Amino acid sequence: MLSIVGTMFHAQSYLEEFVARAIAAASATGLEFEIVLVNDGSPDLSLAMAKSLADLHPQVRVVDLSRNFGHHRAMMIGLQHSSGALVFLIDLDLEEPPELLADFLSTLAVNPDADVVYGRMKARKGGVWERFSGWAFYSLLHGLGGIAVPRNISTVRLMTRRYVDSLGKYGEREVFMAGLWQDTGYKQVPFEFIKGYKGETTYHFARKLSLLVNSIVAFSSKPLAMIFTIGTILSLGAGAYTLYLIYVGLVRGTAPSGWASLIASIWLLGGLIIFFLGVIGIYLSKIFIEVKQRPYATVREIYEGRGNDR
Repeated sequence: MLSIVGTMFHAQSYLEEFVARAIAAASATGLEFEIVLVNDGSPDLSLAMAKSLADLHPQVRVVDLSRNFGHHRAMMIGLQHSSGALVFLIDLDLEEPPELLADFLSTLAVNPDADVVYGRMKARKGGVWERFSGWAFYSLLHGLGGIAVPRNISTVRLMTRRYVDSLGKYGEREVFMAGLWQDTGYKQVPFEFIKGYKGETTYHFARKLSLLVNSIVAFSSKPLAMIFTIGTILSLGAGAYTLYLIYVGLVRGTAPSGWASLIASIWLLGGLIIFFLGVIGIYLSKIFIEVKQRPYATVREIYEGRGNDR
C-alpha cells in the first residue's frame, strides 16, 4: 500500500487540483493507496474542501489539527497517521508536481537497498535574496549544526515503512525535519528535479533565522564549545595584558593610560558576555521545552468521508 501525505495551510486555491493529480499519479502505479491530508489550522476553506473531497474519494483521509502547529509538526503528524508500506511526502502547493511519484518509485526500484528517495532541486527557486538566504542557511547549518543536510533539499520524498517508523521514534518537541531525516540514517538517494515557483515563499527571513537557530541547537553543541574557546582566549589575553601592565608599572615606573581603549574593552567584553549568556539561554529554553513533553500537536478530528469502510 502507498500513502501520500501532505499538509494544508492556505491550500484552498490548489487543493482540488492536487488531489485529482495525486489520485491519477497513484492509480497509474497499480498500487492500493491512501491520501492523508493534515489541516494545520488553515484559516481559509481548506478543511471544508478537504472533507468534500473525502466524501468524493474514499482514498482521502483528513486529519484536522486543533490549531496551527507549524509545517514540520504537521508533517510528523501526517506520517504518524499513514499506514502504507511506502510513504510519499509532498507539499500540496503543486511546486512539487504529484507526477514525480512515478520517478521516485523508479529510482527506488533501481536502488533496492535504499529506504529513501529525496527530492533535490537542481537550482534554488525565487529571487536573488531568497537564493542567497538559502545558501547562507545551509552554509551556517553545515558549519555549526553538526549534521550534513543536503543542499537544496525539498519536502518531497518517498520512504519505506521501516524508515518512517524509525523517524516516528524521535520525541523532541522542537522539530526540524531536514535534520531528523538525516539523523534517522538508512541509505538515502537523491532525485533531482526542477521545482516550480508560484510566488513569495512563506519562509521569510525571520522564519529562516528562527529555524536555523532551532536546528543548530537541536543537533549540535558547537556554539557552547565556541563560547568556551573564545572565553579561554580572552582570559589568556587579558591575563597577559595584566602582566604587561604590572611590568610597565613596577619596572618602568609608567602609569597606564588610555581611557578610551579601556572603555572600548569594557564594552567589547560586556557585549560578549551578554551574547554568550544569550546562547546559553537558548539552550536552557530548549531544555525547558523538551522536559515538559508536550505533544507534537492536538488532533481534533479524523475525517474519512461518507462510505469509507476503513
